[in-house]
Parts: sequence; C-alpha cells; structure tokens
Amino acid sequence: MSPAELVGPAELLANALTEAGHALSSPIGAIAYAAAAIGAGLIVISAFVKTMIPLRWLAVGSNAGFALYGVLSPSLLTLLLEGILLPINIYRAVEMQRLTRRVTAAAAAADMSGLWLRPYMKPRHLKAGQMLFSKGDMADHLYFLAAGRIEFVEIGEQMDAGRIFGEIAFFAPDKRRTLTARCAHDCTVLTIDESTVRQLYFQNPAFGFQLVGLIAGRLSADVQRLEKQLAKPEST
Repeated sequence: MSPAELVGPAELLANALTEAGHALSSPIGAIAYAAAAIGAGLIVISAFVKTMIPLRWLAVGSNAGFALYGVLSPSLLTLLLEGILLPINIYRAVEMQRLTRRVTAAAAAADMSGLWLRPYMKPRHLKAGQMLFSKGDMADHLYFLAAGRIEFVEIGEQMDAGRIFGEIAFFAPDKRRTLTARCAHDCTVLTIDESTVRQLYFQNPAFGFQLVGLIAGRLSADVQRLEKQLAKPEST
C-alpha cells in the first residue's frame, strides 16, 4: 500500500464530518442525528441513576432514539439491535412498576400473606403426608401455600392456605430449616428461589422493605407464641 493510500485520523474525522454535514443538510438526516443524540444523552444520564425503574425507562428512551436513527439513516444493524432491546426493556420496566404497586398496596394493607410474590413463584403439587422440607435442610426457597394445609411437625401447629412461609431460615446465617413442614392434606405450594428473590430485591427497594416487614411480623408472632408457652406453667 502506497503512502497516498493511507488514511490517517485527521482524514477519517474530516470524512465523518463531511458525511454528517451532508446528512444534516436534509430534514430526514437532521431528525436521524437528533434522535441518535437524544439516545446517546439518555445513556449518559443513566450512568448517574441508582435505581432500576428509572434506569429501565431511560434505556427505553435510548432504544427508541437509536431505533429511529436506524430507520432514517438508514442503518439495518442499529435498527435490528435496538428493535430487540426496546421490547425487553419495556417489559422489564412495566414488570417492576407492577411489583412496586403490589408491594405498596400490601404495605398499606399490612398484608403479611405474601400474595404480592405470587406472579414470581412456580407451583408444586404435593400429596398428603409428603414432606416439603425437614428440620436441618438448607433453605434455598420461599413458599406460599396456595391450597391445602401444612403441618409444622415439631410444634404441632398447622397453617391454612394463603400464607407465605419458610422465610426466616431463608435469611438465617446458617440457612438451615428449624422445623419440618409436612402436608396435612393434598397441597399446592408456590415456590420462589434465592436467585429470583435477590433480583427482585436489588431491582426494587420497596420489595426488600416489605420482605423485612414480613419476616419481622413472623418473628413477632413466634415470640408471642413462646411467651404464651412459658406462661402456662405459672398459671396452673
């Protein structure tokens, strides 16, 4: 290759500016570059955002800006990439907003049942007498009893449908079950794994606060039950 054929950075920059000038000389080109500029600006702004919902909506705006640029420039690769990312970011943003509304409603109603977790849980069907988990097992799932009745063997108590359980050991330092859960009847149990809980926690701080409230409410109920058991000998 001869020296005349070599193109340096200055020439590349000059060529790029020339092409941009030609594009901006037409209304469509100006709109395309304005859309790309807006998309790039939203990416820069998103670098300073700390919470996930605004970050997702900024990504949606950026995707839309670059997609419009891809249509008008035209750039098939840009359009294809942003066309894939746009619906994903819209879906995630809407999903997190729905979770926020459910968590807010649950907090306002002092709902400790865990119904707001149901859309993120998977169903399991168990027969009467089947063990869901045993004392000492690793706690890697939270549970919601959708139908049936669960018996906690060591304390001889049963739980009706419509409650979440297993959350205390889930967050305990050793992550070990302190009780055995056995199906007193045929049961439908919804489960959510640790990875999903962590994602929801980091994506939505309100979710974390509601989960802490759920655990605190359950611990308070356990303390009250223990106090009643300790008070029985004194009253007899």
